Amino acid sequence: MAEFKKTSSPSRTGDGVGTTIEARFAHFCKNYLPIDDDNFLAQATKLFDESKNLLLTNISAIGTGTPDEAERYWFAFVLYLVRRLNENGGPAQKGLTLCQILRAARLNIVDFYKELHQFLIKAGSILSNLYGGDWEKRLEAKESQTNFVHLTLLSKKYERAYRDLFLIVDSNNDKQLNVANTSGCGSDYYRFGWLLFLALRVHVFRLRKDLVTCTHGLVSVLAILLIHVPARLRNFGVNDSERIVMKGDRADLLASLCNMYETSEDELRKTLEKANNLITDILMKEPRLASECNPENLENIVTGYSITFEVIYDVHSSGLSILIHALFLTFLSCPNADGLIYFEDLMDESSLPSSIILLEKDYDAATQNNGELDERIFINENDSLLGSGSLSGGAVNINGNGAKRKIDAITSPTKTVTSPLSPYRSPIRHSNGFTVGGMSKMAATPVSTAMTTAKWLRTVIAPLPSKPSAELERFLSSCDRDVTADVTRRAQIILEAIFPSSGPGQNASLMDNIWAEQRRMESMKLYFRVLQAMCTAESQILNANNLTSLLTNERFHRCMLACSAELVLATHKTVTMLFPTVLERTG
Repeated sequence: MAEFKKTSSPSRTGDGVGTTIEARFAHFCKNYLPIDDDNFLAQATKLFDESKNLLLTNISAIGTGTPDEAERYWFAFVLYLVRRLNENGGPAQKGLTLCQILRAARLNIVDFYKELHQFLIKAGSILSNLYGGDWEKRLEAKESQTNFVHLTLLSKKYERAYRDLFLIVDSNNDKQLNVANTSGCGSDYYRFGWLLFLALRVHVFRLRKDLVTCTHGLVSVLAILLIHVPARLRNFGVNDSERIVMKGDRADLLASLCNMYETSEDELRKTLEKANNLITDILMKEPRLASECNPENLENIVTGYSITFEVIYDVHSSGLSILIHALFLTFLSCPNADGLIYFEDLMDESSLPSSIILLEKDYDAATQNNGELDERIFINENDSLLGSGSLSGGAVNINGNGAKRKIDAITSPTKTVTSPLSPYRSPIRHSNGFTVGGMSKMAATPVSTAMTTAKWLRTVIAPLPSKPSAELERFLSSCDRDVTADVTRRAQIILEAIFPSSGPGQNASLMDNIWAEQRRMESMKLYFRVLQAMCTAESQILNANNLTSLLTNERFHRCMLACSAELVLATHKTVTMLFPTVLERTG
């Protein structure tokens, strides 16, 4: 097909700068993007030249099929690929991000990802010749798309939670707005919360950006907002029995949030501590125990454990006063003492804008070389990058197999949890003296479903032993020879291969290794639990305990371990270990 001539339409890229598609690409790179790396530009030009015939023969199949739009998509594909494929293999144009490329090309993210998959199929052989056979693994296109979907879900979760917990006010005059007529939340408090969440993602979560971990991060941010945002802006009362967990006559803030969002209180406390550390490090705020500060907006809220004078007096009379008093002083000297942390002026009008600026600068510094999305766009109202169809009618190809999912279908609560596998929600329960008010039927979203399933892993599977139970050992030892050691050793080796601990010099933190260890243990326990159930069922069918043919089958055990690991990963909805990673690592 011959090259098409550039029309005089003002919407055409590079209008007035030559008639060839090569000239328009060169003009686009030079005039619309901050590209000052000659090597990068040379690589982009080479990839464009190699692939332009594919563009010319597929114009009608790209976007809406117009030549101008097809060009802009192709320009974006080429620049994004060169940027990403050079990150780990050579010099790259530092600072050039996907958002910059898409803004210059006047494209939105959802449509870009939808069309990118088709481009990669068509240009696969060209990319292999230019960048090697591992280009697809290095590009991580599926991970990037999944990350975008997760961020979309989390941003909607955050917006809904913020609207539920806080009044929506005008940032300038503190005047309450009509929620039904506002898009986004338009508040410095709201923006601060999302930026703090992004700080957790880039500094703490790093390689562990799964949906469950990020939801714990989001809820920890809500806790910090509830502690510091003025009480007059709350959308609930601390004695609201429908949502608030009461401890005596005081509200337990963290237990309430865990009850609302199905989070683990232990994990939430750990994540909250990390978030508080970021506030200390990035914003240089001094942490103090809330129980020592007694801020006005924490009135009637449990801020930490305490021992009354009467209890100490009774202990003194029992003859154990020296020991207990020493333990009491040790407890008080603990930095967190399992209590809430308060930062004196964190949400003051005088300091909040500067805190937001510091968080913005920190995010810029931490992400300037990754070439990916600027995750702040999710709180920028009416951002053109999200597009009018991003949450209504847009589609994202998540699995790379042509199956397109509507964003609305994965972000809108259109159905309720009715699965028999879902945990039963009691309207009122009593636990450890805590009274929990009635909870209305929860609408199912991908985030709530992930949190519900993670709770099942946490409460049902996690307490199980990480070795064969006595009943399973009975089956293993009843084979022609005792295979207990073989089964246990195989499970450890394969699960270590699936969830490896990072060694020295690798791009992982202690938190990443802890995450891998937790997923490994969950998979191990699930494997032993299901293996026991299968052995029990098989022995009933055969009316015998000797299951040698089954329990000595290497392929069977590998498949069982792969299924267990895949279920754990699917529950947490990881970004970095998408299918078929488990199959590759288990052979």
